[in-house]
Amino acid sequence: MDPETRHQKLRAYEQAFEQLVAGLKEFPREMWEFRDEHGCWSIHEHLVHISDSEANSYIRCRRLIAEPGQDLMAYDENRWGRELDYHSIGTEGSLELFRVLRQQTVELLSNLPEEAWSNTCYHPENGDMTLDDWLDVYARHVEEHLEYMSENHRAWLAANP
Repeated sequence: MDPETRHQKLRAYEQAFEQLVAGLKEFPREMWEFRDEHGCWSIHEHLVHISDSEANSYIRCRRLIAEPGQDLMAYDENRWGRELDYHSIGTEGSLELFRVLRQQTVELLSNLPEEAWSNTCYHPENGDMTLDDWLDVYARHVEEHLEYMSENHRAWLAANP
C-alpha cells in the first residue's frame, strides 16, 4: 500500500468511533433490538460485535507488529453472538470499549516504522495478511456495519408503518 492510501485508511480508522456515534443517531432506540425477517443481527448485536471485533483487531495488530510470522486467531462471529448472548451485553459499555481500544491502536500506529507495515501473519480464513491488509479490513469495518444497521432500520420502518 502506498503511503498516501495508508494515510487515508489510517484517517478513516481513526474517525470510526465518531462515525459510529453519528450513524447511531439515525436509528431510534426503540428499534435497536429489532431483527428483520431474515434474522440478521439487531443494532444492539452489531454494537456488541463491533467491540468484540475490535478486541480481536487490537490483538491481531499487536501480533502483526511484535510477532510477525505467527498465526492470527479466527473466530465465529455468529457463534459468539449466540453463545455470548449479545443482547445481555450493554451497548454503552461496548461503545466505550470500542472507543478505548481503537484510540490505543491509533496511538500505536502513529509512530510505527515503515518496515512494520509489511509484517505478515497467517489468518486461518484469509491466509497471509500484512499489517496493511489488517488496516484495510478494519478501516472499513464500522462503515460496513452501519450499512447493515441501515438495512435493518429500513426493514423496521417497513414493518412499523
